[in-house]
Amino acid sequence: MSDHISLPSILISYVALLFSLSFHEASHATVAYWLEDDTAARLGRMTLNPIAHMDPIGTFLFPLMGMLTGFPFIGWAKPVPIQPQRFTRKFSLRTGVAFVSAAGPVSNLLLSFVCLVITTLAIRVLVPVEWGRLEIFERALLGPELLMEKVSGSALLFLALGGRLIILNIFLAIFNMLPVGPLDGGGVLQAFLSYRAAQTFEKYKKYMFIGLILAVMIPIPGLGSTLLGWLMSPVVHLVYWVLFHTGLFFIGA
Repeated sequence: MSDHISLPSILISYVALLFSLSFHEASHATVAYWLEDDTAARLGRMTLNPIAHMDPIGTFLFPLMGMLTGFPFIGWAKPVPIQPQRFTRKFSLRTGVAFVSAAGPVSNLLLSFVCLVITTLAIRVLVPVEWGRLEIFERALLGPELLMEKVSGSALLFLALGGRLIILNIFLAIFNMLPVGPLDGGGVLQAFLSYRAAQTFEKYKKYMFIGLILAVMIPIPGLGSTLLGWLMSPVVHLVYWVLFHTGLFFIGA
């Protein structure tokens, strides 16, 4: 285990990840159900119970290995099965697929915002002004380890979990909306492609996934990070800047 990561921190992060992935997949299933395809609902996937969505490798092994070692393993849940031919005829088949695909990232953004409001309100209630409320909020976003230096007890658990949920859901939404093969962004993109282009995109999905794995996990000499980490660095800084100023709005100086 990495020296700077404690077991409580890992547990808090893992609980947040399980809930976030479950919310994401349940949203796919719910939108498919609204479009009159009950395939996922009949298979028990329209639920927040993480057991229904867990993949032994993607939801258990890889995330825990990443949290223990600090290595950027990708985590995922079982894909929600859909049958687009059963969708309502109010929309085209490809539009329906785009709606279902977009449901996961959109739900993560909504969940992140709800957690942001709840966490900042909790800070106003639980944290005395003299402790530095905005600093507590920043520490909650950056990780349980930093928060432990300033807060303890039930407040620590609540704020640490809130901070993890805010960050995880934003980055799950951003990552999943990349217009690449099996990701949700790929499903949305295909709705706007011509039939021939969509068929070509489908043909190369598995190669896109391999490329994505390499971009996430293989360090690039000279960059000091993986390719995706380097490309996403400006986005990460922007997200934290926006969250800091949003926290300033809700919490006050």
